[in-house]
Parts: sequence; structure tokens; C-alpha cells
Amino acid sequence: MTFRTLDDVDVKGKRVLLRVDLNVPMEEGRVTDATRIERILPTINELADKGAKVVLLSHFGRPKGQRVEEDSLRHVLPTLEHYLKRKVAFADDCVGAPAGAVIAAMKGGDVALLENTRYHKGEETNDPAFVDEVAKLGDLFVNDAFSAAHRAHATTEGIAHKLPAIAGRAMQAELEALESALANPARPVMAVVGGAKVSTKLELLGNLVTKVDYLVIGGGMANTFLAAQGKAVGKSLCEHDLAGTAREILEKAKAANCTVVLPVDATVAQKFEAHAPSHIVSVDHVGADDMILDVGPKSVAHVESLLARCKTLVWNGPFGAFESPPFDEGTNAVAQTAARLTVEGKLLSVAGGGDTVAALNQAHAGQEFSYVSTAGGAFLEWLEGKTLPGVAALKV
Repeated sequence: MTFRTLDDVDVKGKRVLLRVDLNVPMEEGRVTDATRIERILPTINELADKGAKVVLLSHFGRPKGQRVEEDSLRHVLPTLEHYLKRKVAFADDCVGAPAGAVIAAMKGGDVALLENTRYHKGEETNDPAFVDEVAKLGDLFVNDAFSAAHRAHATTEGIAHKLPAIAGRAMQAELEALESALANPARPVMAVVGGAKVSTKLELLGNLVTKVDYLVIGGGMANTFLAAQGKAVGKSLCEHDLAGTAREILEKAKAANCTVVLPVDATVAQKFEAHAPSHIVSVDHVGADDMILDVGPKSVAHVESLLARCKTLVWNGPFGAFESPPFDEGTNAVAQTAARLTVEGKLLSVAGGGDTVAALNQAHAGQEFSYVSTAGGAFLEWLEGKTLPGVAALKV
């Protein structure tokens, strides 16, 4: 896909409406994870250094068109200024006189943050009148919020049709990483899909079997596939009612010449808690009271041997209950192997999704992946083959 970047525009003296995602986790008034703020710093700094008047737009929480104090972006402002190392002006609204006054007072190189766009119902309904109100505040629109690009909202999609629309550096990096991982990948391609339930990832699995050479299924969803093949899974998390669907996915993969890789052994325990007594069993010998909580060492070795042949890896979801040791060992081992192959220049590795990011960071592997997306829903919808409104609006 082709889209304009910051290399294609002169921003000096222009009012640039920059859509970012400042919907960061907070506890007791403090930002607990600033990853999303860190990702947008290059775009803000580049625009400001080139003399633009940088006007930040973002949603925060779910105020549903009401002014809710706890959802004010004012709470994020100190952390934003800390990371940006610049003073940021704040407007008490994202449209109207408060926003207009703050922007009118800006000089080239200044940065301002407008209040939560979701304080207005028109944001989520993509109301044309609200789009016009926002659009008249700027000369250019830059979208750096891939994590909100799956929503056709006023400040993610609507405004892109009213002003010249450009991808910010974080958006550009995300699109280029995803393009190289799935749209035009170096082969063989492996996808690792884990997590609890098949039901939440049916479209994802259905799309991936037509795109990748190896589909590795882990986590609780692997149990559903094992059960569909007639294997006993004891008291493991399993969607027995989706056995037919699992078999259909296996057939679709076979027709597409995609090899589905399921666990051959598992770490089982009789209760789900950290450091619960556990042992390794073949997937053919899971006891009636056993719970499968991670893949076993033979499964890990098999995935690692396939990974060594691959050129591209797309990863979404852990292999086991990684939050509770020792059920993190399978995820950690494969993640560290993928990281090593990436560092050695043998693998392009792209990962995303909340649990995935946490699992890779816990394995001390995330930093070494080619790209780790902080977008949850948008990353998943891209993998499912869906069109993301916020991305489609940037196409030239």
C-alpha cells in the first residue's frame, strides 16, 4: 500500500493535527506503562523541530460523550512532558473556543494537547459536523495511532478526508513491519497463535492458514484442536463445542498447503497456581484430573527446529499460562530462540497483542524482535485480513 509520510510534506509554520494514542494505563493518577508515549516521541519531535505547530489529539478511557474527570487527558500531561522534554500547552476541549485560543497562541515548534476527543459523542459516531469542527483547527492531519486505526472515528478516519493525511513515524513503522511480515514476506513464514480460546481467533486462524507455511497453535486453544483429534485433555481449558470448527480449520490448512503444528507433549498440573506440582506428559496420556498449562520440551524443540528454517515470524499469544511459573517455560524458550535468530539476521519477527507483549518482555526477548506492536485490536484485525479504516484513509 502507498501512503504519504513526513518526508513528503513541508510542515513549517503549519498547524498539524497529530492523532496519537495516549490511552495509557494509570493507577492512582500515575501512568504505569509509558510505551505508547515513547512510540510517538519521534513524530512529535520531528514535527516540532521542523517548525510545525503540533496539536495532539487523543481519546482516553470510555467517557461516552460525557466530561468525566478521571478520563481527562490532563492526568497524562506531566508524563508526556517528562518524556518529551518540552512544555506542552493544554486546551480544556478539543474543539471550539478553548482549542482555538490555545492553537492561536502557538508558535512554530510549540506542542499542545487537546482534551479527550471522546468527551464528544461525535467522535465515536464519526459525525460530519464534529469532524468539520476539529478539521478547521489544522492545516494537515498526521495519524500516528495505529492502535486506534481499526475504528472509523472522527479523529482516526473522518478527518483524513478533510485535510491532507499523512502517516506519522510510528504508524509508518507499524505498516512497514506488517507489510513485510504478511503482505509480501520472505518465506517460509511461521505464525504462532496462542491464547485461551479458539472462539476469539477464528477469523485470525482462517486468514493465516492461507498466508503462512507453518501455523503453530499454543495456549488453551491448542487443547480444543487436540480434543478435536480425539485426545483426552482432562480438566484443561477447552472449547469442546468447537471441535467441528477446529477440524474445518485443519482441513482448510491442508488445502492451502499450510502445516499446522500442535503440541506433542505438555506440562500438566492438577491445580492452576504458581509453582503448583507439575510434570511432563505426552498429549496422548493426559490424565482425567490433569490441566494442560504449557507445552512440553519436545514441542518446544520441534517449533525451534522449524523456526530455524523460517525467514519470517508473526506472533500473537503465549504458549501457556506464562504469568504463573513454571508454565512460562515454553513461551520463554521459543521467544528467546526467535530473538536470537532475529539478532543473527536470519529472521524477521513481528509480534503484537497485549498478552504477547507482556510474555515477550517477561522472556527478555521483546527488545530483540524486529517489531513489537503495542496495538491490540488493530493488530489482530490486520492479521485477520480486515481493512482498517484509519489506515485505508491514508492511502494515496
